Amino acid sequence: MSRRTAVRTGSHSGGRAWLRPARRGAAALAATGLVGLMAIGTAGPAAAATATPIQHLVVIFQENVSFDHYFGTYPKAANTDGQTFNAKADTPKVNGLTQDLLTHNPNSVQPQRLGPDKAFTCDQDHEYGDEQKAFNGGKMDQFVEHTDVPTCTGGLYGRNGLVMDYYDGNTTTGMWNYAQRFAMSDNSFGTTFGPSTPGAINLISGQTHGAVAQDKTGKPSDPAGVVVSPDAKGVGTVIDDPDPAFDDCSNPTKAGSLLAMQGKNIGDLLSEKKVSWGFFQGGFKPTSTKADGTAVCGSAHKNLLGANVSDYSPHHQPFEYYKSTSNQHHVAPSSASAIGHDDQANHQYDISDFDTALQNDNLPAVSYLKAAKYQDGHAGYSDPLDEQQFVVDTINKLQKSKDWASTAVVIEYDDSDGWYDHVPGPIKNSSHDKNEDALTAPGVCGDGKEAGGYLDRCGYGPRLPLLVISPYAKSNFVDHTVTDQTSTLRFIEDNWKTGDIGDHSFDELAGKLDNMFDFEHPNNATLILDKVTGQPTPTTPSSSATPSSGATPSTTGTATASGNGDQLANTGANVQVVALVAGALVVLGGGAVFVARRRAASRG
Repeated sequence: MSRRTAVRTGSHSGGRAWLRPARRGAAALAATGLVGLMAIGTAGPAAAATATPIQHLVVIFQENVSFDHYFGTYPKAANTDGQTFNAKADTPKVNGLTQDLLTHNPNSVQPQRLGPDKAFTCDQDHEYGDEQKAFNGGKMDQFVEHTDVPTCTGGLYGRNGLVMDYYDGNTTTGMWNYAQRFAMSDNSFGTTFGPSTPGAINLISGQTHGAVAQDKTGKPSDPAGVVVSPDAKGVGTVIDDPDPAFDDCSNPTKAGSLLAMQGKNIGDLLSEKKVSWGFFQGGFKPTSTKADGTAVCGSAHKNLLGANVSDYSPHHQPFEYYKSTSNQHHVAPSSASAIGHDDQANHQYDISDFDTALQNDNLPAVSYLKAAKYQDGHAGYSDPLDEQQFVVDTINKLQKSKDWASTAVVIEYDDSDGWYDHVPGPIKNSSHDKNEDALTAPGVCGDGKEAGGYLDRCGYGPRLPLLVISPYAKSNFVDHTVTDQTSTLRFIEDNWKTGDIGDHSFDELAGKLDNMFDFEHPNNATLILDKVTGQPTPTTPSSSATPSSGATPSTTGTATASGNGDQLANTGANVQVVALVAGALVVLGGGAVFVARRRAASRG
């Protein structure tokens, strides 16, 4: 029996399904004084039927962070530097870095806190096999020996044992504030071990097998560095970071090879169901086009350290590995109204096109967002402070949009960068490749029961952060459900009834995100943060904002979060909650908010 039988059969467009705020009577809302909080329907094509109230899913897919690296001491911050973070007294604890793990860690070097002055660090080793060696059969005690990169150039911070180190809410302030107000998981994992490309492909298909090496003309080429364990036809698995075959801006390996993926991805399934979708990435827009139509990706930005960083990374764009969903020449959409729909851009866009869609009331049902490299959080060229600016700016815009009432944002990561995390994930799929797999004990990675017989898909891999931000997200909630990168894939399949990927995709095994939502009790209050400090600011909704009806906003000067998601988190700053009551703009709580901006000492 397919796991699809477990999906709710009710549609959000009819039947029992879930309580839809827009269908609550005006009289019932008038009794609460919240007439102005009714959700207003959008113009244009009818939205596809959904199994939940979520009609818009935005996946912010960031780079290279383990759970302990960002949330290991949550909710307790040192408050010795950076932005002060004071959690609510009833904030649930996470499976994080205990005092024993901080002072008597089984690794050869003890973890140290990284303050905002150490936001820029060396990139760590996150190869497929090396991460398995660091796990050491689940003992989690060989990170320094196998994934530590203690020194590097460019003025980046490093030390012996850097791989063990972690940030807290004085640096990752915005992320911790989102965790206070919305829902987070402390039990979510990379689908497999390895770097960015496997993580990105798992996000959209759950299937890193089906990899083929080819040159820029499309002919078969040397699989080295592109495909491992190829069969007689050259079809194998990807565990490295080769660039996609269907992208003008890709750089072939020294042997001239690029990666092409076979099979289907979620984009194919969404298109078959006529559901709007898109992948939006910084730097995708060409800076020029050659005479033959070849795109040139030359845009760049300076990060807060002052380093010039190219915007676009081809191997961070998973849909470009599949011919069916690629936009090889980076062609722009024909119009704002075409974004998300079948068009010359084929659902692949520049990050600026997401803003265009949002401003033109054309938010796709499913959107994947990838920041330009300087803001994607990847150690070596990005950092938590640059990342915070992108994430906060994006979520602020969404909360002020008319679609917020039916939107969920998922923040997740492509891999751990090799950073230490003390929790070994359950091995859901084995592999016994003697050349690549290091966890080869029976029952770990090497029991010889690989799904489909496909090697080099050992997983789950390292534990990664996962947050859900939505009016329907539980508030100040930590979920312990075992999930992985394909849990988001499964949510999309279930919500828009697309069917499965098939061919032994990890979506068949994925835990559900459902426990992070409360679809019966939506929370109207938004959390607008300052993108520099990560601290709450007074909310000023746009005229088009239509938060969902349900819970009553706080009427106190300082809003606090409760387990049922009725109010905002108190994170050390007063927050003004704004509601539309009987058509009038009312500010609930009069405390002024004074936010001290972090001075970026490293800004060039």
